[in-house]
Amino acid sequence: VQLQASGGGLVQVGDSLTLSCVASGGTVSTTVMGWFRQAPGKEREFIAAISGTSVGIYYDDSVKGRFTISRDNAKNTVTLEMNDLKPEDTAIYYCAGGLWGGFASLQNIHFWGQGTQVTVSS
Repeated sequence: VQLQASGGGLVQVGDSLTLSCVASGGTVSTTVMGWFRQAPGKEREFIAAISGTSVGIYYDDSVKGRFTISRDNAKNTVTLEMNDLKPEDTAIYYCAGGLWGGFASLQNIHFWGQGTQVTVSS
């Protein structure tokens, strides 16, 4: 499976942005999908994850209430809607797929997308 992330860009503080991740080469309908980000000089960190059925959804506290993850299994797509963006949200955002059990700790990740840059200017 290959993941293609898109939707990044340069925005102002308080703006919104929506990232998309499209899977190809196989179905991800039963796969846990999520988003991570990596700021310059920092480690990659977990942002959000969603189960195959969309019943299980988890967010890091840093984005809870501002970001919304969703998926459309018919389109093999996972989306991250980001609202009220802050300068500290500036990072390269990666989508990923895998299994629960350490997913937020970057364990059990089976495939990664290539990343899309999000820059929030103050």
